[in-house]
Amino acid sequence: MPFRTRTAVSGAILATAAVLLCPAAAVARPAAAPPGWSAAPAPGDGAEPSAQGRPYFYLEGAPGTVMNDRLSLSNPTGRAVTVRLRSSLPGSWLTLASKEVKVPPRTRATVPFTVTVPRGAAPGDHSGALIATGGGKGGGAGGRDAVPVHLRVTGPTLSALTVEDVSVSGRGGTAVIRYTLVNRGNTVLAPRLAVRADGLFGPVLRRAARTLPVGLRPGQGIDLTEKWPDPPDLDRVDVRLTVTAGGGAHGAATATYTAAPWGAVAGPVLLLAAGGGGLAVVRRRRRAQDVSGVPGADTARTAAEEARPCEGGRPDAAEQLASTGSGARS
Repeated sequence: MPFRTRTAVSGAILATAAVLLCPAAAVARPAAAPPGWSAAPAPGDGAEPSAQGRPYFYLEGAPGTVMNDRLSLSNPTGRAVTVRLRSSLPGSWLTLASKEVKVPPRTRATVPFTVTVPRGAAPGDHSGALIATGGGKGGGAGGRDAVPVHLRVTGPTLSALTVEDVSVSGRGGTAVIRYTLVNRGNTVLAPRLAVRADGLFGPVLRRAARTLPVGLRPGQGIDLTEKWPDPPDLDRVDVRLTVTAGGGAHGAATATYTAAPWGAVAGPVLLLAAGGGGLAVVRRRRRAQDVSGVPGADTARTAAEEARPCEGGRPDAAEQLASTGSGARS
């Protein structure tokens, strides 16, 4: 089939615009098209979102469903091109009729594929892409093209997320809030974040909810940071993060941030330590003076020393009496 340059350019423009505007598209098309050839969903299959000029594949079915579609490879150049194909969908959900295709000059080749939804698949959104790479064994033009594949598994859906591992650390005149978002449901989420912080003397930060530039897939966790310019220099602050998303998803978490300059803390600590040491010395001296000033203290100490028997000294009175009595009997 002859290739029409105007149709291809228009199709590429529409495809790019649709992918940028549709958050359901899993993988954006490359900014620069591959040299001479391109990959796209085959037209006329009646699959959503339209029968002609589809910018991505959209498939929907319950667990256990088998769905078929086709990929179109266009080669308007004057030489053949060999294209290798692979899928980035999880596991073996997508099976291609051929993993390498040689497209003759000025020809369009169609490659059928099958998507099988596992019976135990969780309802919700599953995204991936069909990736085409030029310059296979048969040579030809190189390059790479990716066609997004959006698969929705029907069934009960659950939108849920959590905010975890919230911490605040200072860095010069700016504090950094670190946290982790985890998608606990089975749908793709576009989270919105609101931040508030309250110190000992009132509010210190109010940041209205805004949409984050991330898309959370089911089961995905992502580490994020939030900069906080000009935090308080001396305060104890409770920082609270609140995250919401479509479908009623809601999560919140709090962290405590204590701001205290080293000079403000070190000075009182050193003064307390010095004062405590001086007080101990004074108490010891007073105790020694009190003991030495008691009347008869020296006399009692001398009497105690004299009453203590000495080694090698005279025997006491009992021993003398026993000795005298023994001599009398003899």
